[in-house]
Amino acid sequence: MGHAQLIIGNAAAAFFVTLGLSPAAAQDAKERTVEQYMCKDIMRESGSNRDVAIAFLHGFLLGKSGSTKFNIDALHKHSADFIERCLDNPNERAIDAMSKIAG
Repeated sequence: MGHAQLIIGNAAAAFFVTLGLSPAAAQDAKERTVEQYMCKDIMRESGSNRDVAIAFLHGFLLGKSGSTKFNIDALHKHSADFIERCLDNPNERAIDAMSKIAG
């Protein structure tokens, strides 16, 4: 397993632990989908929990693209833009918001 895959895997685990207490947790099933999380779920988190959730979204999209390359400056900008978009659109799915920003 490569270093990037390990980081993405750890971020994924932390993401689901972080958001495990969100409104989606009221469901009986233990399984979740990335699409269940809304911007407001991410924005309710703070500090490192929010950072992990945003990093997971970046990693999810990177993995989905099949690429292992990324630009640190672009990730920082996308993170800031994601937060602004989510503040303006709390009911948008978080993955959709990140997809539109990272485009």
